[in-house]
Amino acid sequence: MRLFLLTVAALCWANAARAESERAGDFDYYVLSLSWSAAWCALEGDSRSDPQCDAGRGLTFVLHGLWPQFEDGWPSFCRTGERDPTRAETAAMADVMGGAGLAFYQWKKHGRCSGLSAPDYYRTAREAFGRVTLPKVFADVSRPLTLPASVIEDAFIEANPGLARDQITITCEDGLIQEARICLTPELGFRRCGGDTIRDCRLKDAVLEPVR
Repeated sequence: MRLFLLTVAALCWANAARAESERAGDFDYYVLSLSWSAAWCALEGDSRSDPQCDAGRGLTFVLHGLWPQFEDGWPSFCRTGERDPTRAETAAMADVMGGAGLAFYQWKKHGRCSGLSAPDYYRTAREAFGRVTLPKVFADVSRPLTLPASVIEDAFIEANPGLARDQITITCEDGLIQEARICLTPELGFRRCGGDTIRDCRLKDAVLEPVR
């Protein structure tokens, strides 16, 4: 039993070591993560009195991040010679991210792994976000809706010609529709997600919180 536990611990350590401090620019594809703003507010933002959650903002899916991925696993907190972004550069991402607080953390954990400079990473994340059409129907959600995650996926596929079912996944947390994650090539074209990324919400139904 002791040998078994030591083996498991060694494997966990190896996986963790691969996940962090990877070389910048070494990745296979991107995941564009789009967060349903009202769900983030219900799960985290309200407790912080975050301005993103103020009534009247009208936010639907906002940019959570652009994440470099391996075919299996992902790098994070990579070593890079690029400077960190300025406060002005992170603040400038507020219009697509719902607020300025998230932008620096996304750079630190994911952006450094892209091999890009901070301004270029933010530009690329903004461009990726702009290439995806957000289904207009979501702007009209005025009350909680209970529905299968596949309905959200279908809406994105209909609004984005060329997007296939194995190129997008919908996640949920605590019974809420949480994120739409779309897999992109380094050139920002749609591509199939890696096996560990395709993890659709397994609930029969989840709640889509109303737009605030």
